[in-house]
Amino acid sequence: MKKKNILKLMLAASVLTGCTSTSSAAATTAASTSEVYKNTDLAAGIFDTTYAYQEAPKTDQSADNYQYSLTQLKEYSDLYDIYNNYDGINNLKTINDNAGIAPVKVDQKIIDMLLLAKQFYTYSDGEFDITMGALLKIWHTYREAGITLNEQGQNAPVPTEAELEAVKNYHGWDKVIIDDDADTVYITDPNVSLDVGGIAKGYATEQVAADMENNKGVGGGYLNVGRNIRLLGGKTDGSAWRIGITDPASTTGDSLLALDVPNSYSVVTSGDYERYYTGVDGNRYSHIIDPQTLFPATYYHSVSIITDDSGVADCLSTTLFTMTIADGKKALAAYEAATGKKVSVVWIMDQNKTQGEAGKNAGSYFVAYTDDLESTLIWY
Repeated sequence: MKKKNILKLMLAASVLTGCTSTSSAAATTAASTSEVYKNTDLAAGIFDTTYAYQEAPKTDQSADNYQYSLTQLKEYSDLYDIYNNYDGINNLKTINDNAGIAPVKVDQKIIDMLLLAKQFYTYSDGEFDITMGALLKIWHTYREAGITLNEQGQNAPVPTEAELEAVKNYHGWDKVIIDDDADTVYITDPNVSLDVGGIAKGYATEQVAADMENNKGVGGGYLNVGRNIRLLGGKTDGSAWRIGITDPASTTGDSLLALDVPNSYSVVTSGDYERYYTGVDGNRYSHIIDPQTLFPATYYHSVSIITDDSGVADCLSTTLFTMTIADGKKALAAYEAATGKKVSVVWIMDQNKTQGEAGKNAGSYFVAYTDDLESTLIWY
């Protein structure tokens, strides 16, 4: 049954290999005087996805704040693009194009994001690795072609193990030199490239949201970048933000469960139910690649992260999607020990893939979650 009075979180957007979404933006229960400002034009180039922004109550500055946020997100999107060049800037594509050739002088926004990604490589014992661009490029190419063929009613080719094995060693932070003093990034191996699909959108969302809160005093709303949700302060009526986690089986984005989320928090979900294609073997191949198997991860249908930083949530949702729950909890412990910050997680999987974990059957799925959520989850 479709539930009302929640901010729906129909998320599958934060991936190693990148993800787009053309679905409608989230709905909200904020005051009726609010307005949701939407950018649904993928050609606008905001991480190749949709964007929605809301303040409640609406003010005379709301439209200007929306335009400001759109401009800021576009700047980050251009800087983190690995597929396109832009006049007057050196972006991640520039860095990749100069691998093995020369260091590239870049904006600090690139360096700061890369340094966070490197930290998560450590927290995850190498599982979160944005230097795996060579492998992810193969999957991106097959997936884009596969989606087109599926739309034409045809199943599509799948990369061969030989293709994937040929590039599996083309990665490593030892091949990436970040010179924070000179503002340069240099990939020393021409076969190595960066792919920041598992962090870029979340990181940019966090930076823009923090700017809106701290420098413009915006609250009582949200940023929704391809359904990567970052709450802006608290709701004006003092009630908690209630966010739903999508039922992977739903074709309309209905929620399987929901939870109340603290002010200014983010909820980011990595899922297998949107950016995927069907191969010639009849199997579904999602956009989230397991660096151990070199193929899309199959532990879960979705992993949702609830924490106070959208960039962190993006990294962790991708990372934990490719790990067992036990190993994922080790990565969480490493992050929490290093930062002192708490992370909550919801894993949704098939009922025959419980890994012996405690949880609850919901719909046709099994849901596991971190202990702190035991008394707070709302089941539909």
